[in-house]
Amino acid sequence: MSVKCSSIFRLIEETAPSDLAESWDNSGLQIGDPQAGIEKALLTIDVNIAVAREAVDNGAGLIISHHPLMMKPPRTINIRQPLGELISYLIRNNITVYAAHTNLDAAVGGVNSALARRLGLIKPAVLHQTGFSQFYKLVVFVPVGHEDKVRNAVLEAGAGWVGNYSNCSFMTRGVGTFKPLAGSDPYYGRTGELEQVEEVKIETIVPAADLKKAVAAMIEAHPYEEVAYDILPLENRNTATGLGRVGKLAEPLLLSQFAGVVKTALNLSAVRLGGMPDSIVKTVAVCGGSGADLWPEALNAGADIIVTGDVKYHTAQDMAAAGMNFIDAGHYGTEWVVLPVLLKHLTDKCIETNINVELLLSKTNTDPFTYF
Repeated sequence: MSVKCSSIFRLIEETAPSDLAESWDNSGLQIGDPQAGIEKALLTIDVNIAVAREAVDNGAGLIISHHPLMMKPPRTINIRQPLGELISYLIRNNITVYAAHTNLDAAVGGVNSALARRLGLIKPAVLHQTGFSQFYKLVVFVPVGHEDKVRNAVLEAGAGWVGNYSNCSFMTRGVGTFKPLAGSDPYYGRTGELEQVEEVKIETIVPAADLKKAVAAMIEAHPYEEVAYDILPLENRNTATGLGRVGKLAEPLLLSQFAGVVKTALNLSAVRLGGMPDSIVKTVAVCGGSGADLWPEALNAGADIIVTGDVKYHTAQDMAAAGMNFIDAGHYGTEWVVLPVLLKHLTDKCIETNINVELLLSKTNTDPFTYF
């Protein structure tokens, strides 16, 4: 049985909320029908004609990419030119394309989290905070004895996450009053009589993307006919999201040794290295893709080195002058690590929500560079 593309979009946005995307970015639906039914989806870093053909060969009606198909809207679509040919091929074969770009870079468990984990960083923290995620405080009043059931239902629906901590809530006891009126069916009390009931006030935080689901779960678990609850908009900064990560190695290494670790961890045949090979590396900053401009923040965070891609000549000169070591592991080399992580997350979510779709990792290497 097929599933709508939009159902997969929602699962992606639970991990990489669209409000984490940079204003200049073009994350989200790129081309196709969000209501189209699919049985397979293909995950890739880039979308090119080879990836599109791979999707067709495997019967995948959805391509989930990291990089957008189009960063800026084209003035014309000429099917005799590469982009036009690709767009035409996708439309003719009924393939929908969805991109999770800078929102996946910044997200908990996204590109930078995956890169930090791959390189063995201990307790990595966000290097560069970006924007605000929309959160709400959800407050509900529950009769004593039912608080665990209601609280667990709300937390399982996505509430209660604060940075790297889950199941966060606060509870206080008090007395609730109400008078059931004609036509009501009260859980406690009698019609027309004022009641006083010992209740627990449960407070927790909910991401905007999970608010509707959390409220529905709360109402379903609550014993009352009419549930008393508050929803308060917040401007809390999500400190677990942002560009880059910085953390410590399990043990200090020579720069030359750490370069070997990076090559092995990222399955690379070569990296570009800047700095003294015999210098000691203890604290490491990373930023997937083009993150060399974050080197001053990495230096201020106490990093001995930054691992990223697309390091420009003059930026390298500036880093060298400031004593900041760097490893340029390539744009593709520092981003592909998110694909197996995203695959597992989406697979787990599909099982959890009874969505029957087969998720595939693209076998097409879209890195335009070859090292020899």
